[in-house]
Amino acid sequence: MSKFADNMIRKDAWTGLMMGNHALVRAMLESGVMVCSAYPGSPTPEIAAAIEIIPEEQRPIHFEWATNEKVATETAFGASINGHLSVVFFKSVGLNVALDTAVQLSMLDCIGGMVVVIGDDPGANSSQNEQDNRHVGRLMMMPIFEPGSPSETYSMFLEAAELSKKLKMPVLFRMTTHVCHARELIEFGAIPDFDYDWTPRFHAEGLEYWPITTAVFPLKRKAFAKLSAVEKHALSSPSNKVLSPNGSEPENGKRLGVITHSIPAYSVLECMDESGSSIDVLKLGITFPLNPEQIVSFLNEHDEVFILEELDRILEHEIKAIAFDNHVKTKILVRPDIEHLMHEFVPARVWDLLSGFWPDCFAPKPQRAEAAEEVSPRLAQMCPGCGHRSAFFAIRELIDEEFPDAITVADIGCHSLGSMKPYEMGTVLLCMGHSNGTAGGLAIGNDKRKVVCFIGDSTFFHAGLPGIINNVLYDRNVTLVVLENYTTAMTGHQPHAASGEIGDKIKIPEVLEALGVKFLRSVDAYMQDKLKDHIRDSMNHKGFGVVIAKHPCMLKFIRDKRKRAEATKRAESVNR
Repeated sequence: MSKFADNMIRKDAWTGLMMGNHALVRAMLESGVMVCSAYPGSPTPEIAAAIEIIPEEQRPIHFEWATNEKVATETAFGASINGHLSVVFFKSVGLNVALDTAVQLSMLDCIGGMVVVIGDDPGANSSQNEQDNRHVGRLMMMPIFEPGSPSETYSMFLEAAELSKKLKMPVLFRMTTHVCHARELIEFGAIPDFDYDWTPRFHAEGLEYWPITTAVFPLKRKAFAKLSAVEKHALSSPSNKVLSPNGSEPENGKRLGVITHSIPAYSVLECMDESGSSIDVLKLGITFPLNPEQIVSFLNEHDEVFILEELDRILEHEIKAIAFDNHVKTKILVRPDIEHLMHEFVPARVWDLLSGFWPDCFAPKPQRAEAAEEVSPRLAQMCPGCGHRSAFFAIRELIDEEFPDAITVADIGCHSLGSMKPYEMGTVLLCMGHSNGTAGGLAIGNDKRKVVCFIGDSTFFHAGLPGIINNVLYDRNVTLVVLENYTTAMTGHQPHAASGEIGDKIKIPEVLEALGVKFLRSVDAYMQDKLKDHIRDSMNHKGFGVVIAKHPCMLKFIRDKRKRAEATKRAESVNR
C-alpha cells in the first residue's frame, strides 16, 4: 500500500500537505461516510482517486462509479434513507443531469445524512459554461457550504456531514476548480472507531417518501423548518467569521467592510495584506440560507460594505433585500460591470475593484503593458496514437470529397477536440448526450444536407440512449458515429458499462441491435478505407445508421501494459 493510502486511513491525528479533493476524502473518513457514488468530471475526479488508492479490504467506504449523475445521486439517496451517511460527487453541469431527482431530496428525511459535492467552474476551465449552482441549491432547498481552501474543505465537510445527520437533510457542498486543486498544509483529526453498521434502517409510514400532489405540502413545510434550523446554525457556525487582519480602525473616517465567500475572500485578504488597510471581512462559508441577524449586524457596524462574489449576483441581491427590510443605512457597493460576472476573482482583479471604491486604501496600479508579440496559440489536441484522430481524418476526407454540405454534430468527450482544426468535425456542441437529439432535429424536413453526429462510449450510456431511441423510432436520416475507446478517457480513464472493468461488459453493438438499429457497422478506427466505406454507405442509406469506430485509448493501453509488466516482474522476483 502506498504512503498516501497509509496516511489517508491513518487512525491518529496528523499534519500533511494535501490538495482540496484529497482533503475531502480524509474528512469523509473522519465523518464516517459509508457510501459514495459519482460520475467523473473535472474538477472532481481526484476525489475518487484518493478513495480507490485505499485497498478495498481496508476501505470503509463503499465507492462506485454510476452510469450518470442522476443514478449516482439516487444511489447515495438510497443509502442515506437506509441509515448510512452518503456522499455523491460530480462536476458543475452534472447537477443538471441529477436535478430531476435532487430537487425532491430536501423534502425527504435522509436519516443517515447525505452530502452532495459539486465542482463548480468559474472561468470555464473545463466546462461548457460557468453555471452558478448556488441558484440550483436554492431551488433544491439545500443548505450550501462553500469552502475557499483545502483546509476549509476538510473542516467544513466535517460540519456539513454532522449538520446533515442532525437535520436528516441533504447538504450541497460547493467546491470550485481551484479549491479542488489547491494544496495546503492541513492538521487532520483522528478517525473515530465507527461501527459501520450495515443494518437496513429504512422505515416509512404513510406518504413521507412520496412527494406527489397534496402529500408535497407537509413535506415542503418540513423542508422550510429544516432551513430555518440551518439559518440559526449559521449564526454560530465557525464557517461564517469576521476577519480583521489589520485591525478595525476607520479609514479616512469611514468604517469599511467586505462581505464575500470562498476563493474571493482570500483574494481580498491578500490585497489587504499588501495594502495594510483596516477593513473587516465577513467571510461566509454557509451561503444559503443567510442569517439576517448576522448580515444586519455587520452592515450596521460599517459605513460602506462591498459585496464580492464570483459569478452571479446572488449574495448581492439577498443582502440588499435583507438591508432594505431592516432599514439599514449603510452604503452597499457592488460589482459595476458585466465583465465582473465572469471568470475567477484572483487578487489582481480584486485589487482593481477595490481601488475603484477605496483608492486611498488600494492605490490604482498601472495597467500591464501589452506584450510586444503574441504567443502562438496552442490548440488542445488529441493524444498521439488516439483512434479518434484516425477516424476524424478519414471522415473529414470523405465529407470534403463526397458530402461537402454535410452537417456534423459533436458531443462531450475527448472527441470534442475534433471540432477544432484540422478536422473541424462537430460544429454544434451542447452537453453530454445531446448529439443524437440535435442531429435528429437537424434532419427533420432536410432532404438536401446529410447529418452526421458523434458520441463516445461512456456518454453513450450516460445520456446518449434516449436520443438514439428517438432516432430509431422515427428512423431519422442521421449517421451516428460511436467512437469507442473502452474508457472514460477525458476525465482520467474511469470505467463504464462497456469497459469490462465493472461487472459483465455490456456490449454496445448488442444494445444497438436490441434497440432496433437496422444499419449497424463496426470497424477499427485505424482501418480508414473501410471506415470511409461504412460511413458512405450509412450516409447514403435512407434512415438511421450507426457506425462504431473502435480503438483503445492509447494512453490507457500503454499504462495498463506497463502495469502488467511491472506486476509480472514483481511476481517473478517473489518466486525466485
